[in-house]
Amino acid sequence: MKFDRRTFIGSAAATTGLLAAPMVRAQGKPRVVVIGGGAGGATAARYLAKDSQGALDVTLVEPTRTYYTCFFSNLYLGGFRDMGSLGHSYGTLASDYGINVIHDWAVGVDRDAKTVTLAGGSSLPYDRLILSPGIDFVDGAVEGWDVSAQNAMPHAYKGGSQTELLKAQIMAMPQGGTFAMVAPPNPYRCPPGPYERISMVAHALKEVNPTAKILIADPKESFSKQGLFEEGWNRHYAGMVERIGPDFGGANVSVDPQAMTLTIDGDVNDVDVCNVIPAMKAGRIAEIAGITDGNWAPVNAADMSSKMDPNIHVLGDAAAQGDMPKSGFSANSQAKVCANAVRGALTGSTVFPARFANTCWSLIDTNDGVKVGATYEATDEKIAKVDGFVSATGESDELRAATYQESIGWYDGIVADMFG
Repeated sequence: MKFDRRTFIGSAAATTGLLAAPMVRAQGKPRVVVIGGGAGGATAARYLAKDSQGALDVTLVEPTRTYYTCFFSNLYLGGFRDMGSLGHSYGTLASDYGINVIHDWAVGVDRDAKTVTLAGGSSLPYDRLILSPGIDFVDGAVEGWDVSAQNAMPHAYKGGSQTELLKAQIMAMPQGGTFAMVAPPNPYRCPPGPYERISMVAHALKEVNPTAKILIADPKESFSKQGLFEEGWNRHYAGMVERIGPDFGGANVSVDPQAMTLTIDGDVNDVDVCNVIPAMKAGRIAEIAGITDGNWAPVNAADMSSKMDPNIHVLGDAAAQGDMPKSGFSANSQAKVCANAVRGALTGSTVFPARFANTCWSLIDTNDGVKVGATYEATDEKIAKVDGFVSATGESDELRAATYQESIGWYDGIVADMFG
């Protein structure tokens, strides 16, 4: 299917089967508080406000006034997008949909009182709470690195300034220098996918620093679309990229941000830029709310409700939901299912059976796009994969160019679906 803005939003409307209408705020309505304004949270808030036609009081809590998408941020590193094209405002959600948008940090959840505490000191009551806080990093996941070192060795896994910093470091590398990445273990947020990032860094270096080298320390034996990426690296960036997997020490690494070294299984490597992507966990507010089990928040597939509290729902990267990857497309898909279920529970409207979809596109070089995706259904146990697809090696240049154009249409569609 070809994705563009119209088809993406059209399919979204068909999923809920409801008409859009502006909200008018009134007292006495059921209250929904959404924490996190990304692909999950912004979508859920918009669909709740739009489809309830004024029957729900919807509040969105998000600390940033401009949201920079993680998806397509790798294309900024490669020179295919500018940072401004990745930034989006919450103004339309407030003005056109009547959503109460609060730019603050959520720092507490009282599940008994059903209130959320904000860093500014105020308290928000809720009838249903939706958490879509994205990811945080596991403490000590990479020896020698913590968030205090993120300026020396950026993670660039949250959109915005970190991505800009990493690009500046790449552009300032000495000729023939070394870019290193410490790749994350599973499961991890994607996009920004580590291996698309390698491709985009290689693309940038090929133009300005063609003798530079790229070194990947990877704890995983394999990764998604591996054959496609390796084919592309050999085709476009021959001799530039070296990946060291766990068989050769890729799972035994440490870094020294002051000395700018990466040690792999005892072998010390001097590097000029080091992109450290640690192991991940659910955003902090999920842990504060007491709904995590280990690093993630387990949910019921039918409505994305927490398995520990039926009045809390968890979307996107933070959720332990089954077979779906931690992607923006997944979060957006889960948000629509959740919004339909929450609206039904609070207003008595029709709740449709849960259906989910995901596609992840990656750009390897100019007009060389690949993709992987699947459809999913809700079972008693989890969100379960029904069927899937993946690009093939050896595809024609025309097909790869069409795949890239499809990804651009999807981007335009999903940000319109999120922000109106």
